[in-house]
Amino acid sequence: MSATPTRTSRRGRGDAGVDHRLPGATAGVTEARTRIVGGRVGPGADAVRAAAEAAQAVRRALSGAGRAVSTLVTPLGWSVLCVVPLGLVAGYALGWTELLAIAVAALVMLVLAALSLLGRTAFEVAVVLPDDRVSVGQPLTGELRVANPTRRRVVGATVEIPVADGLVELHLPGLRAGGSVHEPFSVPTSRRGLVRVGPARTVRGDAVGLVRREIEWTDAAEVFVHPTTVGIPSTSTGFVRDLEGSPTRDLAPDDLSFHAIREYQPGDERRHIHWRSTAKTGTFMVRQFEQSRRSHLVIALSLALDDFADPEEFELAVSAAGSLGVRAIRDARDLSVVVGERTPDSARRRAVAVRTLDTVTRGRLLDGLAVVEASESAPTIADVARAAGGQATGVSVAFLVVGSTTTLAALRSAAVRFPLGVEVVAIVCDAEAVPGVRRLADLTVLTIGYLDDLRQSLARAAAS
Repeated sequence: MSATPTRTSRRGRGDAGVDHRLPGATAGVTEARTRIVGGRVGPGADAVRAAAEAAQAVRRALSGAGRAVSTLVTPLGWSVLCVVPLGLVAGYALGWTELLAIAVAALVMLVLAALSLLGRTAFEVAVVLPDDRVSVGQPLTGELRVANPTRRRVVGATVEIPVADGLVELHLPGLRAGGSVHEPFSVPTSRRGLVRVGPARTVRGDAVGLVRREIEWTDAAEVFVHPTTVGIPSTSTGFVRDLEGSPTRDLAPDDLSFHAIREYQPGDERRHIHWRSTAKTGTFMVRQFEQSRRSHLVIALSLALDDFADPEEFELAVSAAGSLGVRAIRDARDLSVVVGERTPDSARRRAVAVRTLDTVTRGRLLDGLAVVEASESAPTIADVARAAGGQATGVSVAFLVVGSTTTLAALRSAAVRFPLGVEVVAIVCDAEAVPGVRRLADLTVLTIGYLDDLRQSLARAAAS
């Protein structure tokens, strides 16, 4: 008789990655392990958990202390701190008394420096600025106000106020309980730009400079230093005055200049129905008007560095653009002030982009002009004029403000970027040059050497 073959439970090579256990068995093992691990109780488990929590707390405390010490110790302090162990080890190893003396002296200096940081600083600090907008050269004096709100006397302190690229350092005396002190400081306004004032901080440290603790008390404030502007009488802007209110070829359903009569169309206002013509034709007829010209001024300021011979010319151009814009805002005219955008250094090629400054108020416009800077990557005046002509609608007068190195060909190329009928005036800023007026076809070129020449040149151009 032959034996009946039986199945074996051996796993073949192809089944090496296959789990032949039942799903329920796996879950049971997992649950059992979870119960065993989570169910550990007793003094040993409590001690392990307490030790882990204590180690975590110590690690956090050491990390916080390390960050605090790194902010308090100066580079000189770290150098002196390294001298202590090196001097002690080398002094004992080599038998040099001098090294031991240096190490001990460094240790004493560190201890005294640490003691100088003890104690709390209780102050009320405020920085008061009388104005956040000034013109170039206008004096501006800020005031530092420090008070002691506590019931005990506090020692003197050093207060630092970052102002622009400099630092104002004021040494305050000790203050009695409830006492206060006011210290003035000057804000530089000799250059156009945005001046950052603050934050004010108190500084405590040792006389050698091993440690330094700073506490900031105020936020930073900003002061706009506006470009210098000159007043331009409204009668001097003859270009705008002559164009204001004159009819154009554009038709409008409601205006002042009558054009013709046409048939009524749905949506027309009944008050414009011409009843006499309606009675004659038997059909409703309405009046049609020519749209009156609204004097929309565009001031295009070049920021291309190649358009100016020196920084003085660029500052003159910014002041001229600001003077024109301020006069237009005072006359309540539509205004667009356009400047070129600087191409980022990471860009592979120069991008043609412009930015329109805020002209809602005089202050907003001068704020924008206060921060413009000339750049080698800024678009040319022709590119700025093309973008300005495409963005602004209904332009009547366009001012192109450039420097002395801008050629007449570049000015003509910029002038043709505007639609027909737009009066284009180029203002060439040539420092200390003799003012002059030239007319080249549809382009008027004004040359000014000083800001005061702008008023006279506009008056002469309007009269000619």
